[in-house]
Amino acid sequence: MGKKITDKVTWVGKVDWELKNFHGHEYSTNKGSSYNSYLIRDEKTVLIDTVWLPYDKEFVANLKREIDLKEIDYIIANHSEVDHSGALVELMAEIPDTPIYCTANGVKILKGHYHQDWNFVTVKTGDTLNIGSSTLTFVEAPMLHWPDSMMTYMSGENILFSNDAFGQHYATESLYNDNVDNCELYAEALKYYANILTPFSRLVTKKIEEVLSFNLPVNLICTSHGVIWKHEPTQIIEKYLKWANDYQEDQITIIYDTMWNSTRIMGEAIAKGIMQADSKLTVKLFNAAKEDKNDLITEIFKSKAILVGSPTINNGFLHSIAGLLEMAKGMKFKNKKAAAFGSYGWSGEVVKQLTERLKDAGFEVVNDGIRSLWVPDMDEMDSLTNYGKAFVESI
Repeated sequence: MGKKITDKVTWVGKVDWELKNFHGHEYSTNKGSSYNSYLIRDEKTVLIDTVWLPYDKEFVANLKREIDLKEIDYIIANHSEVDHSGALVELMAEIPDTPIYCTANGVKILKGHYHQDWNFVTVKTGDTLNIGSSTLTFVEAPMLHWPDSMMTYMSGENILFSNDAFGQHYATESLYNDNVDNCELYAEALKYYANILTPFSRLVTKKIEEVLSFNLPVNLICTSHGVIWKHEPTQIIEKYLKWANDYQEDQITIIYDTMWNSTRIMGEAIAKGIMQADSKLTVKLFNAAKEDKNDLITEIFKSKAILVGSPTINNGFLHSIAGLLEMAKGMKFKNKKAAAFGSYGWSGEVVKQLTERLKDAGFEVVNDGIRSLWVPDMDEMDSLTNYGKAFVESI
């Protein structure tokens, strides 16, 4: 059932309370998500995006209850990823000649996904579509976060249909940002940015500055996932500008995996030293094998520095650490410092390996790291605590 946003615009999407993983199993969605689709009724009728494929039939059936499908004059595909376009095949079977407005890359990707030669109309930044008393203006946003991404601005209603930008994987029936728990909301918005948009932060800044230069009034930001920003909608734009600017808080994060607790003990001793050096710092410790990997990426995003630890096993480090560092490399973090630590029994090369991996992932490594043979004794515990103190001084 649709939810009226304004006299002209109705939300016709799907709230997915059961969703727990996204992008395969690359992104955890512990709070669910939504696939936001919007129906605009002016002199012309426009549908903006659809929903994820598992809900294609449900989406079309619900849309039929909202409107005669033959009354839809245009479809806008702001983004061709399947969570946005998944119901197109089902929908276009009913209205096959309806024009689909998207970028040139959008045409390529939609054809690549669905192998259909629909009635595509390519648009670029500044192109407009007059639908009556309102005009839709298209703004390309390549690599935010796919090559085809774009936003659509609706004059009169002053709505920015922002696509993936400013969204969250956050299920809610309340629809608007002022009707939900804002602590939850911003935690999910930050996680979304950290895990999806961080690699494109320079592009985020440029695109926001470009959109702001248009001096367009914005009453609503209608995202593709999560809430619609209604109360002070530009607050999320201000957050994005901060997050895109090599974001960091006064936090040091220690991430480790451990076999017989020696590496855990090392991490805790280092944390003790960090706190002794600066009690105002936020220090967090996580076992990479037990924590959600996307939450760990979010904590790294928030940190000014990290320490990564692993015991040596089979002349290398544990796979939970390997996977996390590979993810971190893809994030292209900037302005973050790091060091490595680990325990060993005989070969002990893991600290050197972790140091190289941290450099490869773009961190500024501040020292050669520290290692302990077998289980740290009291003297080593003191050395580890002192190492934590020295680490604070080095950053």
